[in-house]
Formats: sequence, C-alpha cells, structure tokens
Amino acid sequence: MTTTDHYDVIVVGVGGMGSATVYELARRGKTVLGIDRFGIPNTMGSSHGLTRIIRMAYWEDVAYIPLLRRAYELWNETQARAGEQLLYITGGVDASAPDDDVYKGSRRACETHHLPHEDYDHTELSNRFPGFVLPKGMRAIYQPDAGFLLSERCIVAHVNLAMARGAIIHGHERVVNWEPAGEGVKVRTDRTTYSADKLVITAGPWANKLLAPLLKELAVPERQVVAWLQPKNPEPFRFGNLPVWIIQAPEGTFYGFPSWGIPGFKLGRIHHREETVDPDNMDRECHPEDEAILWSFAKRYFPEAAGRALSMETCIFTNTPKGHFIVDRHPDCPQVVLGAGYSGHGFKFASVMGEILTELAVDGKTRHNISFLGLNRVGTWNRDLRSK
Repeated sequence: MTTTDHYDVIVVGVGGMGSATVYELARRGKTVLGIDRFGIPNTMGSSHGLTRIIRMAYWEDVAYIPLLRRAYELWNETQARAGEQLLYITGGVDASAPDDDVYKGSRRACETHHLPHEDYDHTELSNRFPGFVLPKGMRAIYQPDAGFLLSERCIVAHVNLAMARGAIIHGHERVVNWEPAGEGVKVRTDRTTYSADKLVITAGPWANKLLAPLLKELAVPERQVVAWLQPKNPEPFRFGNLPVWIIQAPEGTFYGFPSWGIPGFKLGRIHHREETVDPDNMDRECHPEDEAILWSFAKRYFPEAAGRALSMETCIFTNTPKGHFIVDRHPDCPQVVLGAGYSGHGFKFASVMGEILTELAVDGKTRHNISFLGLNRVGTWNRDLRSK
C-alpha cells in the first residue's frame, strides 16, 4: 500500500552530512524525515572506519578556513550536547618537498589566517615526533589545532539529537526517485511515497544517480582503502605521541592517525588505486595489492610502524574535477539542495555543512561564503581515474 506523508524537509542520505542536516533542521523546529538505504551508521559509504582528520592549515584552499572555524565551534557544541567526546586534538603535520602543494599550501594557510604553526626540516620533525622518518629535503608544517573526529559516533550523536527534537529517521529504505511537485517535491522509495516542501540530497556516492544527469560526470565515486598496521615499536604511534599527518611524496599523497580505538597505525593513500566504481557493484574486499601500497609507504616513512596489516577497510571517495565540494541549489528545482562530491576531505566539515544545507533549504541562502563551492565552479576533468 502506498501512503503519502508530508514534511517540511526530506533529507536523502543520513551519513556525515545528512545526519548533521537533519539535526540542524530539527533544531529549527522543522518537520524533517531522514532516509538512508542502509543502517545508521553503516559501512557502505564514506564515513566509517572510526576516525576522520580535522585540521585548520587547509593546504587545498584557504577559502575553506572560515568554514573550518565554524565547524570546530559546532563540533564542540555537538559533543557537549551529546555528552560524549567526538573531537580529539593531536596536532597535525603537513609535509612534502618545499615547492609541492602540501607544505607550500599549509604554510600559506597558516600565514594568511595567522594560525600558530611550526616549520620543521626532516631532522627537526623526527626529533619532535620520532615516528616520522622523512627523506632529506622534505619540510613539514606542524599546526597544533588539528586532530580527529570519531566519525561514526558523530553520526550517532547528530541522529540522536535530531530524534530528541522530533526528527523521523528511516534506515534500510532506498529512494527510487524524486520529482518536483509544484513548489515542493515528491520522493518515492521502495516502500512508499512522501512529499515535502524542500529536499536535501546528501547521498554520498549515490548522489550522481539521484541527480542524474546533473551530477553524472561531476561527482565520481572512487574505491578507497585504509589499513591499520602493527607497529614494531608501538610507543611513537600512540595517541598523544603522534599527530595526524598528510605527506605528499613521489609515491603519492598519504594520510594517517595515531593508534586509536582498535589496534594499529592507521593510514591511507589519497586516490588509492585510482579506481572509479559503481557503489552498488564495488569490490569491497581488501587484497594483498591494497596492503602492499600502504605497507611500502610506511616502510620508507614510518619504518617502526611497517608491520603486517591488522585490519583493512574499503570506503568511497566521491570526487569532483577540482576536488571542491558541490553545495548549491538545484538549477532547475530551487526547492532541492545538493551536498555532494566531498572528494575525500569532507567529513570534518559535516557540522557546518549541516548548518549551510539547512539555511539553503529553509532560507534560500546561507550566511557562509560558499561561492567557491557552487555548481558553476566545479570545473571539468583534466585527468582520468582508472575504471575497474
């Protein structure tokens, strides 16, 4: 039997961005329905694997830093309301050759926004943090405000806080399609049909399907793998002894964390094997080839951490041509708001994205400067990811 329920706003996808959005909508007293095709939280999208980096020295683009300031404020508010620590400060290291993007961009971000930081050569960094063994010629920026978020617990906190304010959340319900209905929308799922005044789509790797053809070529899912390696000497890699880090090297750009939550030294490679995927048919197993990429990097740059993998997980990046997010209203249906293409660096912004997406849906505009995240700024691809 098909029934129709009406809401002020429907949010499709209740992961990092969607959970924050249903919470912010509920805080504003809106009737809100959040729908996710999987459980809440789940291990099928982009927000699982215990931890996500948060950092202020944003080498990608200094335009993100005002959003980060607000994100930190909101994460602190959320963890206070949830009664659970979600944000852990470790400091952060961004390292590369002096003329490469990571070091150069991190230093520029610190200087532009007057962020406290320290500038190390490879020897100075190893003296400060013995786990690092960088080759001669690399430089590193240390910025003390960086750390990590407990990503799945953040989703749980946002959803619990939203439900306490009356939000309705449906897991294990797949959205089949949506369509404009006058000035509102209708959303059809594999169970029923709903209507709403506004629709927010935060569906991660499935956004390009729900927003085809608009995002078909602009938000491209990519298979990603992270591993937790067994350190030979655990002490330099414990929480409190190791900052979160990003290293741009000839082997690629890698990132990692101190040991936390489960055994091992967690690391990954951005664009792991450059595999574009269909999230409905992705290889979710981890293979020796995946481990070898991460182990060989650790062997050179973190030799005391380069043991065998204790755990490995796949997740999904959803990449845009320039690596910037897509945060905008639908060009043909302004009652539909898009939050997509977070390109592997979005989770830290989830708290402020919830605020932004709510403002776009309810007010039609946001107080935050997101002009660089519009559809008209997304660009076109100048490189190909390998389809496998």
